[in-house]
Amino acid sequence: MSIFSGLATLGGSILRNDPPKSPWGGPPAGGDGNGGKGSGGGSDGPRNPWSFPPEGRRPRPGGPSALDELLKRAKTGGGGGGGFSGGGFPGGGLPAKRLWVIGVAVIAAIWLVFTSFQQISPQERGVVTFFGKYSRVLEPGIHLVMPAPINSVTKVNVRAIREENFPTSGSGENLMLTGDQNIVDLGYQVRWNIANPQDFVFQIRDPESTVRATAESAMRATVADVTLDQAIGRGRTVIEARVQQAMQQVLDDYNSGIMVQGVAISKADPPAAVNDDFKAVSAAQQQAQANLNNARAYAQQVIARAQGEAAKFDKIYEQYKVAPEVTRRRLYYETMEAVLAKSNKTIIEAPGVTPYLPLPEAAKRLPEPTTPAPAVQQGGGQ
Repeated sequence: MSIFSGLATLGGSILRNDPPKSPWGGPPAGGDGNGGKGSGGGSDGPRNPWSFPPEGRRPRPGGPSALDELLKRAKTGGGGGGGFSGGGFPGGGLPAKRLWVIGVAVIAAIWLVFTSFQQISPQERGVVTFFGKYSRVLEPGIHLVMPAPINSVTKVNVRAIREENFPTSGSGENLMLTGDQNIVDLGYQVRWNIANPQDFVFQIRDPESTVRATAESAMRATVADVTLDQAIGRGRTVIEARVQQAMQQVLDDYNSGIMVQGVAISKADPPAAVNDDFKAVSAAQQQAQANLNNARAYAQQVIARAQGEAAKFDKIYEQYKVAPEVTRRRLYYETMEAVLAKSNKTIIEAPGVTPYLPLPEAAKRLPEPTTPAPAVQQGGGQ
């Protein structure tokens, strides 16, 4: 009501053409409004704090200024000054208590607006609690809920893919014991996201630590069932699949609301202290494997040749059964031809020994026959 009364007073003053009042008090009668006496004389009124006082009334250098006096009067609620009324603002404004009430009301209205309207982005879900108890899950969009602390909304990003690296620094050692009593330095990465916002918020206290502990336990249990060669070679894919399955089983038993997207082994090496020796052993194993492959290839060639000769013998045997005498003689001739083809030969006939005459060689040594020149006929007389 004091606001309307102040507006009415100001309107009446304008209609009556009253001189405007300063918030620091009315001007002195006949004065010039600067705190000094006007040309018409008159008593001094409250002086304007922003103007310089007359020469004879300036405060001493060590005294308080006009601004300090103003702040002091405002702090004390008017202090009985002529310009303040009711402990409020100058010129008859609202009381300080009412201003505090209005300020609290404005803050409460802002608080209600900002806590009652909740905007959920497409990649988020909002978990609503009623005095700390689970109520519902908000889908993407703008929702109206009861203000805090009656309702509280926890926003959870369900589309973000989170990653956990082992070891954390990426360059350290992560030693594990294999099934054949060897040690392997294994580095891997686990990718996961949130599948159930309600369970994720309420069932586990520290999701990141839970995922890390579960991944390390599953990896060590899996590596303990494989050999070193499988861990550093062809068995990586099998290890990754088994670790993912074991992790998901444990997290589902915890009702964690977490979905394991995949496990990827980034490094599988022997410890650094024995890495050089292990490389030498690996090279020897590869050489042994190469020799074994060569031996197997040679064995396949020998077997193929033997199988070919056996098939040939089977065909000859079939012919032998049809005509035994002819086949026997042909075999004998072919065998003797093969044996005597590259050797010197001596033919023995009764009753003496006749050496083998190399007729082809002797034919080469004989001189070539020369053809005689045709005789020239001499003609006789006619």
